[in-house]
Amino acid sequence: MTAAPAAAVSRALADAAATEAVAAALASCLQIDARPVVCYLHGDLGAGKSTFARALLRALGVEGAIRSPTYTLVERYLTAVGECLHLDLYRVADPEELDYFGLDENADRVSLWLVEWPERGHGRLPAADLIVHLAHVEKGRQMLVDMLSDRGRQLGAAWLS
Repeated sequence: MTAAPAAAVSRALADAAATEAVAAALASCLQIDARPVVCYLHGDLGAGKSTFARALLRALGVEGAIRSPTYTLVERYLTAVGECLHLDLYRVADPEELDYFGLDENADRVSLWLVEWPERGHGRLPAADLIVHLAHVEKGRQMLVDMLSDRGRQLGAAWLS
């Protein structure tokens, strides 16, 4: 059986509040499942990746400070759908650096992976279900969502329809 081709949807986001709203909408589609959802976040510095991740985590019930993993590389959160790993790999020079974080050891307990700068962890990360590309445009931001797996297409259809 061959996998269905990837699907993509584009949305204009007027401002940070619109980015937060679209992230919260994704949160409403997530459910506890034995399989994790893996979401890669792409975009230049300041494009809204951390804004998206914080809003998603907040909508999933995380209270208190939601720290950026820029310096720690990994932050763990208990959410309404289970454990979430938020990774920011901007400072990773070699994907092998991720081996020291024990990500494989805990993978079966993780319900949601949010990965900023995933290209810097190539070969050390689970395959993405969704890739959210964020870019600055003349008026606000543009979001392009690639839905790569069956799970990603199901989530994307519920989230972006």
